[in-house]
This record gives sequence, C-alpha cells and structure tokens, in this order.
Amino acid sequence: MSNSIDKASSESSLYAKSEKIYPREVAGQFQSLRWISMYALLGLYYILPWVSWNGRQAVLFDLPARKFHIFFLTFWPQDFFFLSLLLILAGLSLFFFTAIAGRVWCGFACPQTVWTEAFVMMERWVEGSRAQQIKLARAPWSLLKVRKRALKHTLWISFSLFTGLTFVGYFQPVSELFAEFFKLELSGWALFWVVFYGFATYGNAGFMREQVCKYMCPYARFQSAMFDKDTLIVAYDEQRGEPRGRGTKRIESRSSKGDCVDCGICVQVCPTGIDIREGLQYECIACAACIDGCDDVMQKIGLPTGLIRYSTQSQDQGESKPLGKALWRPRIIIYGLLLVTVFSGFIVALSLRSSVQVDILRDRNALFRWSQNNDIENSYQVRVMNKSQARQHYSVSVSGLDGATARWSKTSGESLSRVVEAGAIGEFNVLVNLPASADYQRSQKISLHVTESVGRTPQTSVEETRFWGPPRRN
Repeated sequence: MSNSIDKASSESSLYAKSEKIYPREVAGQFQSLRWISMYALLGLYYILPWVSWNGRQAVLFDLPARKFHIFFLTFWPQDFFFLSLLLILAGLSLFFFTAIAGRVWCGFACPQTVWTEAFVMMERWVEGSRAQQIKLARAPWSLLKVRKRALKHTLWISFSLFTGLTFVGYFQPVSELFAEFFKLELSGWALFWVVFYGFATYGNAGFMREQVCKYMCPYARFQSAMFDKDTLIVAYDEQRGEPRGRGTKRIESRSSKGDCVDCGICVQVCPTGIDIREGLQYECIACAACIDGCDDVMQKIGLPTGLIRYSTQSQDQGESKPLGKALWRPRIIIYGLLLVTVFSGFIVALSLRSSVQVDILRDRNALFRWSQNNDIENSYQVRVMNKSQARQHYSVSVSGLDGATARWSKTSGESLSRVVEAGAIGEFNVLVNLPASADYQRSQKISLHVTESVGRTPQTSVEETRFWGPPRRN
C-alpha cells in the first residue's frame, strides 16, 4: 500500500504547475527599441481602419462583396495570385532575418510579444513593480487586493474588446461597427468575432504569455534549422563571467572570480523566465532585456559592458570574422536573392495588372437569330469588372471574323459606351452582327474587346467566344 502511495506521489511530482513570471522592468537601448516597436505597431493596428481613401475606408477586407481594399488598390478573388506572393514574401523575410539575427521577430515585432508588453504595462500601472506584484500575489485576499485585481482585469477586458472591435473593423466599416456596438445593435456574427478575438487577446496576453511562445508557437521549434555559426544570438560570455561571485566572497577573492556578480537580473527581466547563462535555449525570444539589465549592473560596479551581448557562435569560439564577411555567406545570399526576385515579380505583376476584367456568356436560348436588316446576329451577356479607382466608360469591338461588328444591346440603352463605377461590376448585353453574304463558318472562334476610355493608359480585356451562323447554302 505504501509503495503505491510513494509511486503516485513521485509520478505527480513530474507535472509541476507552471508559475507566473513577473518580468522586472528594465531600461536600455534595446528596450527603448521594443517600446518604439510596440507603440508603432499598436498605433498602426488601431488607427489604420479609421483612415479614409477616396471616400471609403483605406484598408477594408469586404468579404460579402469579395473585394479587398488596400489604399489605392482593390483586389478581387481573381487576384489570389498576389496574396500567394505576399505570403511567400512574408515567409522568405522571416527566413532571411532569422538567418541574420535569430529570433529578432519574436522579440520586437511578434503580435504575441507586442500585446503581452501592453498587458504587462497595464499590470505595472495597477500593481506596481515586480516585487510589489509578487508581494500582492502572496498576500491574503483583502479589499485592496480585490480592488487592484478588479481594476487590472477591467483594463485588460476593455483593451481586449477594443482589440476585437478593431479586428472586425478590418472586415466591415469600422465607424458603423463601433456605432452598432455601443447601441447594442451588433449582428450575431460580428459580435461573435469581436468576443472571440477579444477573448483570445485577453487569454494569450494576460494569462498564457510565455506559454504561447514555449509550447504553442511552432517557430521556436524549427528556428534552429535557420541558424548557423554566424547568426546573431543573445549570448553570455562564459569565459569572462565565470566563476561567478557575489557579496563579500567576491571582494575577498576578486582575482579568482569572473565579472558575473550572480545578481540574477538577467533572469528577473526575462519574459520567458530562462537563465541565459545556461546557453542558448529555444525559449529565448531575443528581446535583449537581459543585455540591458546586465549592462546596467556592469556600469554600476565599474566593469565593462557586454558580458551578455548579441554575439555569434563564431565569435564565442574566438574567430575574429568581420561583420561584412559574416553577412556575406551562402545562406544569406540565397535568401536575399529569392526575396528580391519574388518582391520584384510582385511589383511587376502588380504594375501590369489589368484594371478591367471581362467574363462572357453566350445566349443559350438560341444559337443565332436574324436581325431586322437580315444580318446574322449572336447575343452575349458580358460581365465587366472595373478594378480601377475611377468611374469608367467601356466600348466593345470584335475581331476574328471579317465583316462582323459588335455593339451594346439596345436593352442597355443607345449609348456607344457603358458606365461602371469604381470597384463595381456591370452586366450588359452585346450583339455581334454579320452580313448574311459574308464568308463564315457554321461555328467560328471570335474575340470580343472591351476597352475602358478613362485614364492615361486605357486597358483592354480580350475574351474569346464562338459565333454561330446558319448552315451555308450551296
């Protein structure tokens, strides 16, 4: 019986509950960069939906209308190719910068890092410094503790809801969305996504924090495949720092001690709670908080900074390789060339993208019919998609059949052109006439040309279809 109890207790001890990490506030050049990055990215995220462009929201992913507006560009489902190129560019950029500077994306620009920093900042406003937060967490429940916790979670929930509303504001007009939210008139799906994204922000940035980076994010698992001995990483100079010493023991035997005073600042400021002195670990997000913390201690005790620094495996092994030579290596060159090639292809494809797209459907009620002047007539339904940012007038012509003429159907009016508003779709009827005396085949391939007449370089869309006529008499 006792053996089974001991076995159960030993098994349960293997699953220790994760303790909350209270990162210590630190100042320094790298932390200043992190704050600038956080304010810039959060500001961009929250302000961008409110920017207007030509009378509409500048960035709007209008799913019901199947149109993505990004400032002066409008993307349609037919432009999925460009989205694919953007995803490839994002992946190559991640590989490129990781090969140069490790997980710099994670430490300075990852949404999880950015929102976690915002939540930690609000937590410090309410509960104080790291020591005060730990003291409050260990203290018994009291009116002060309830008030501080309630205020903190109120700020977190309000910020999360604002984040969720902004997120949905990228998919429907943001001004209408906020008005409907405060009037309690939000539609079911919009409310669902606001709550869902707000809850995800509240949970990930408020509670899970480093757990997302350590256990949920796949990037931490395969990052080592993109590292080499010349990749910049946050590293501890073991030769200079060891053996560690602190207090009176360090003073008594200073000649035999390294520069590390074993103050633990590098561990206290780490958002993932690791000890960088134990070497490179996959939990390290390269935020460089330990560098700023250690440099501050070194300056106070009169020792050179850089005990913890951005370094490479080559430098740690004593190789004095110039920075230019370290960057000019096959992996960086290949990633860079691929990045430039794909980006150039994206720009060229975007500049050559036609501002008009046409779909043609033949009239299925009759292969042909006779017009009033005894011409052979075929009817087509034409769907014109105006991808430009201006109202367009369109004319139509035909090629591939001698003697044939094309015109807009009278049912659409007598004008020689048809008008389609910017970013809209127009559906019209086109009639192709051929004199009965002309040389034709029973079924013949023709091309319809739809040309816009507004703009410096008018675009023409050419679509092939078939023209049918009656059997020819011998």
